[in-house]
Amino acid sequence: MTKPAFLYNVWYVAGWAADLAPGARIARTFLNRPVVLWRSEGGDGKGRDGEGGKAFALDDRCAHRAMALSAGLVVGDAIRCPYHGMEFGGDGRCTRIPAQDKIPDIARVRAYPLVERQGLLWIWMGDAERADPALMPDYPVHDDPALAWRSSYFHVGGNWQLLVDNLMDLSHLPYIHAQTIGGNPELHFRTKTQSEKRPNGVRVSRHMPASDPPPTYVAAAGFTGKVDRWQEIEFEPVMIRIHTGACDVDTGAYEGRREHGFSMLGFHGITPETETTTHYFWSMATNILRDGIPDVVFEQTALTFAEDMEVLELQQARLLAMPDLPMIDIASDVGGRQTRQFIARCFERDQ
Repeated sequence: MTKPAFLYNVWYVAGWAADLAPGARIARTFLNRPVVLWRSEGGDGKGRDGEGGKAFALDDRCAHRAMALSAGLVVGDAIRCPYHGMEFGGDGRCTRIPAQDKIPDIARVRAYPLVERQGLLWIWMGDAERADPALMPDYPVHDDPALAWRSSYFHVGGNWQLLVDNLMDLSHLPYIHAQTIGGNPELHFRTKTQSEKRPNGVRVSRHMPASDPPPTYVAAAGFTGKVDRWQEIEFEPVMIRIHTGACDVDTGAYEGRREHGFSMLGFHGITPETETTTHYFWSMATNILRDGIPDVVFEQTALTFAEDMEVLELQQARLLAMPDLPMIDIASDVGGRQTRQFIARCFERDQ
């Protein structure tokens, strides 16, 4: 039996809620399936209490002549096919056919469960009956007034598991991101990686006491001496939370007293587009709110992630050119290895 390329019965990030205004539609492919995201007209754009502005996800294919619905228009609570004017509601049922009153029951397209939460749109591509919102990953950072965050989207020319590998092992920072969040290579490779298996994921932590702060940390927090630095990464299908930061030496960073230090809290929504391309929805939050620092942190983070995208695309090119050669693990891969093992178990459960 051929191993499937994707997990289906999990929640994936479909987009940033703010990018889908009332009456707008977005065409995206998820797990090789063309989907149209659209929001009904009116209301506050958040679908509250039955008001307009609710977000939906449908197959991007009219049931009549296979036209892309994303090329049409949102009209009230329906999306209209641009070819012959058929309209479909959020449940996928056809609600209007010009020039005829009777609407056959087969005039429908597949609708996907879509939930708007914490600034994100979450989609379930598998069995709709298994789409339990309680299984959705939680990210309260986006609702925390003590933090400022910015969001973005990258289209990655690489397989989704390469992006997971990249984020679960930050020992590449001093090489790929030397000018921003990197640091001393010897420090990174001397630092022990602690990896913990959890019921619904993997957690990786790395502590770097009495180390030199990297350039982004100095620019944001004004550190003048050594810092106690941390990297904490959590994988949950299919997203990653990363909390990195530092405090002045011996001021409580490893005892949980971090309010006085510098924090970068990253959200990483990883949604396969195809076997070789990935949607990457990410945000960066910080607790330093003064003097435009959130913008500086975001801009430098965007630069580092752009560097990662180059790496992933080079990896993908080599994997396609040399598909029969193995990849080996080294000591710092413990978190990534356990995450791949966890994903393999998810595939078994999915089937």
